[in-house]
Amino acid sequence: MIVSIIAAVALNGVIGSKGKLPWHLPSDLKRFRELTIGKPIIMGRKTWESLPDGRLPFRTNIVVSSQAHRAAFIPAPDFVMPSLEAALDLVRRAGEGEACIIGGGEIYKQALPLADRVHLTRVSLHPEGDATFPISPWMPGFKQTLESGWLIENGIQFRYELYLKETA
Repeated sequence: MIVSIIAAVALNGVIGSKGKLPWHLPSDLKRFRELTIGKPIIMGRKTWESLPDGRLPFRTNIVVSSQAHRAAFIPAPDFVMPSLEAALDLVRRAGEGEACIIGGGEIYKQALPLADRVHLTRVSLHPEGDATFPISPWMPGFKQTLESGWLIENGIQFRYELYLKETA
């Protein structure tokens, strides 16, 4: 099973501020949907709570939380698992080919050693925020295999990057 991380990250590492993205990039949201549709998505509790409409449709929504019962969440995700490892095991046992890790910072930190690939949207901003991506811009342990070049939307520069885990 492939473990993919999907994140939009500012140049200073910020991924969120008070439960929201510090930018609005519709084309990146479309790309996120294309990367995750039909696949299980794994997220932390705060990321779940930040979703404006609750669960993301056409995906199996899995929340990692110590409050390991669905009734604690309104609306309820498909599954609540006590750890990232338990969530990944659930996906593996279901025979899925890929699990998508979608945040937040703590889940990304736990997932990086387990990830096979990282889809980053690099946002050319330095916003203030309370959630960060847990690694330097150079992604040690991964090899960059794709870069879109800089794009502009809503006056914001960004680019898409793909990193694959380096093999020994």
